[in-house]
Amino acid sequence: MTEWLTERVAAAEREAGTTFDLTACVREPIHRLGGIQSYGALLAVAEGRVAVVSENAEDVLGLDDLDGAPIERVIGAQHRDSLWSLADTDAGQTAMMPLELGPRRFDVTVHRSGDHVVLEFEPAPDTPDFGTLYAPVRQALARLQRAGTVVEACQAAVREIRELTGYDRVVAYRFEETDGPGEVIAEQVADDREPWLGLWFPATDIPPQARRLYERNWIRVIADVDDATARLHPDGEALDLSLSVLRTVSPFHLEYLRNIGVTSSMSVSLLDEGRLWGLIACHGREAKVLSPQTRAACEFFGVALSLHLAALRERDEAAARESSRTVIARLLERYSLDVPVRWSLDPAGLEQVIDCDAVLVRTGDAVISSAGDTAEVPAQVTVPPAGEIWYTEKMSGLYPGALVLPFGTGGDCIVWLRRERTVPRRWAADPRTPVMLGPHGERLTPRGSTAVYLASVRGRGMPWSTTDLAMAVELGRAVTGVAVVHARQLAELNVDLDAFAHAAAHDLKEPLRGIANTSTFIAEDAAGRLDDVTLRRLKSIQRLATRMDSLLNALLSYARLGRAALSATSVPVAEAVERALDVAGPRLAEASVTVTAKPDFLHADPLLLDQVLVNLLVNAAKYSRPEGGQVEVGVADGGLYVRDDGIGMPAHLREQAFQLFRRLHPDAARDGSGAGLAIVRRIAERHGGQAWAEDSPGGGTTIWVTFGSRERQ
Repeated sequence: MTEWLTERVAAAEREAGTTFDLTACVREPIHRLGGIQSYGALLAVAEGRVAVVSENAEDVLGLDDLDGAPIERVIGAQHRDSLWSLADTDAGQTAMMPLELGPRRFDVTVHRSGDHVVLEFEPAPDTPDFGTLYAPVRQALARLQRAGTVVEACQAAVREIRELTGYDRVVAYRFEETDGPGEVIAEQVADDREPWLGLWFPATDIPPQARRLYERNWIRVIADVDDATARLHPDGEALDLSLSVLRTVSPFHLEYLRNIGVTSSMSVSLLDEGRLWGLIACHGREAKVLSPQTRAACEFFGVALSLHLAALRERDEAAARESSRTVIARLLERYSLDVPVRWSLDPAGLEQVIDCDAVLVRTGDAVISSAGDTAEVPAQVTVPPAGEIWYTEKMSGLYPGALVLPFGTGGDCIVWLRRERTVPRRWAADPRTPVMLGPHGERLTPRGSTAVYLASVRGRGMPWSTTDLAMAVELGRAVTGVAVVHARQLAELNVDLDAFAHAAAHDLKEPLRGIANTSTFIAEDAAGRLDDVTLRRLKSIQRLATRMDSLLNALLSYARLGRAALSATSVPVAEAVERALDVAGPRLAEASVTVTAKPDFLHADPLLLDQVLVNLLVNAAKYSRPEGGQVEVGVADGGLYVRDDGIGMPAHLREQAFQLFRRLHPDAARDGSGAGLAIVRRIAERHGGQAWAEDSPGGGTTIWVTFGSRERQ
């Protein structure tokens, strides 16, 4: 919290000569303010009784003496059950149902807050607006999907939301980083309002606890900045209102809105993988109460826009990654196989993988730059463990930006460096003095194009984008791939070892079969003349011989995989599954496991693909739940997946499961040699691919198998 409010900002606050304490804004528990906006009423129910009630509930609901009353006195048992069921759907602010209390009609929003079920009653509009909203929202979403850039999508969104709600100003606001300042990148505004497009707003405008609430709630509506808050009794501040639609507003924020001439507002969160990417902010000069249906439409629009923005960014990043992959491939071809050694002599070309101003390569005690001269790695640089990357944009010195990729051992690494960038910005308030005496209180000064401040960002490098980080990881994988090539060359030298394993397993089967048969004959010939101990020992010999035979069969199969030639072709996956079911079907039926296959094709050896599917389907049957389950077989991103909903596989044991004869569940109910997954991985590697395990959504295990160049994500 104190790190977020920098000393520069705190000093500027002191210099402003006001009594306002900006740190108090940062510390304020805005989710526990003990009140709601007075156009609605709130009841919080615990153990079937009203435990917290807003002071205006009697006037809004037309009921008195609610404190401690059974909730059935307010809504009846049937409506109670429906609302409690809605609260358990985890639908957030969209968990709403209409309700009549005598002559009064309400829209009731419900959610759980700790041990309480919170009911928020809003007077329903005379005319339900769902029917009138459906068509324009559907048309607006269709127009949004046609946007080809982030700015175009945001511009379409602000236009549609202003049309939907009628606010005077609607802007799309993008944060530079999670806790940083933001820029207005799209705007729709009434003709008599000054434009904000292109203006930057300081990070202090939205403190950390407000950003966390924006990540939990897609939408926040303030109906009237001059509203008289309805207090909650008793001990309303103990109730967490993070998910409340009526939650009252921080006095600091109300002063801020008054200072910029706003009476009503709405904010819709724009999220990227659960983190706050930006906001759609709406402002009105008049008080405005939005119905739950309109709020739900705006919330849905925010979700759709977030998904579309993510798709656009992924498209652009994919194109950049593809370009960098081409550079990586050419770089590795030029350097042949001994990449680290060649890099230490000539790192030229690495700057084309990731845009930068300089590249350093450290091997041992030597450091050389892309310019061909010796250099030093900045002392502030941290070299992460192998397989990870480290980056910053805030170092001191000539190069504030650094991105580090380790390779080899002993601190060997590649360091991409970026110089300081000086970026002029148009600020909506002087960032050097964020707190001044405004016309409505000691808060941040009014915003607007008539009060623009020009200031430059200094002391930072250009941020490393998601694509930059991805390509550093990609290069690391490519280096690992080179090491794999060396390993494969070594493996080719071990053909004789494979042949030995094949011969040993084959030659051992004959005497083992003799042991099993002899013990059977002894038991049959001496029936009735052997004591119980001897009989148990003979049965133990038979069981162990059978087990040994199973292990030898697995070893033979595993050894043959290193010797057989591949004959890869395009194989219909659904047909391969049908062939595998001829073998694995009885085992799946016995375990009550059903299999569905999505139609697609894979380029693989048909016989080996069948073997992969048999092993994975039998495994799914072995490790299914007692009540049975389902298995889905399909293709995604060029790889085969077999997804079950069985008992699952502990994350720390997944790699062990692919070792030969390794069984993670060695109980008697799940027989087998323990070679199935080892064989699957061996087949994948014979094709130049990989095999690994992941959790299935909702439980169980998903096995991925690739038969070519697709790498594990």
